[in-house]
Amino acid sequence: MLTSSALGVSVAGRMLVRDLTFNLAPGDVIALLGPNGVGKTLTLHTLGGLRPPCQGSIRLGSDDLGGLGRRQIAQRLGLLLQDDAETFPATALGTALMGRHPHLGNTAAESPDDLQRARAALSAMNLRGFEDRLVSTLSGGERRRLAMARLLTQDPGVLLLDEPVNHLDPRHQIDTLEQLSALAIRGHGVIMTLHDPSLVMRFASHALLLFSDGTWVFDKTRAALTSTNLARLFQIPYDEYVNARGNTALLPGT
Repeated sequence: MLTSSALGVSVAGRMLVRDLTFNLAPGDVIALLGPNGVGKTLTLHTLGGLRPPCQGSIRLGSDDLGGLGRRQIAQRLGLLLQDDAETFPATALGTALMGRHPHLGNTAAESPDDLQRARAALSAMNLRGFEDRLVSTLSGGERRRLAMARLLTQDPGVLLLDEPVNHLDPRHQIDTLEQLSALAIRGHGVIMTLHDPSLVMRFASHALLLFSDGTWVFDKTRAALTSTNLARLFQIPYDEYVNARGNTALLPGT
């Protein structure tokens, strides 16, 4: 669905990521991890076509991403920004409906099907009853869930999400990640940045670790998320635990 080949990501002449090569297939959930400033957001923006790579190539399906227009990309790829907040007056329903704009003509109005998709997305993000609420009246967590609802309304095959559980309490973190897992089961592909290795272990099929020297590791989650790799990634020791349910947790050690 999305292929990165020998990709380079740089800023101000500094190479952040070197020769990044991986493939996102239908059903994959790839978690992107790394310390602050390593280039996670810039990598997502590059994969989404918001900025050009300094080397290498990106393919969306069989197409060179750089050869597609923004509307063409938005019909197939959705990007959730790290701080995706509306700055103009709009209702929650109107904001969710914006997700349908890539699929409409320049003068076309939203159809009843578009409206149904938007309402279903709000419900999926636990925002039923918020349809007429102004975005300005929502909390930070509610705005984050609304941004997710807009992405669900857009319904792209590929989803790139920069900290999708930012501002969310534990219940809504799990609900959001379960929604993304359900999308993957239906054949979508997901790449998201997360900070909690235990959530990555629970919800991601693969992990992409970005190290401060520009190198990286991409593998199935259980193979990538070792205490050795995490200690190298975050420069602190990590210990592995198994809880009463048999789930593995990776936590900072002493």
